[in-house]
Amino acid sequence: MNQTASGLTWHKSTFSGTNNDNCVEVASLPGGGRAVRDSKNPDGPMLRFSLDEWQAFIGGVKDGEFG
Repeated sequence: MNQTASGLTWHKSTFSGTNNDNCVEVASLPGGGRAVRDSKNPDGPMLRFSLDEWQAFIGGVKDGEFG
């Protein structure tokens, strides 16, 4: 976990292992949404998703829509 000045607590997947070259981190936003950033550039831009958008994405992953 990595807490930023903005108060977000970032989590990286345990599947990332020791190779940190291609990882993203996710943080919970107030109201249930999520923020996503590149772990190699923690001070760079982040994507923000509403709760509905995040749930739709997770549903798509579980349904195999991105395979």
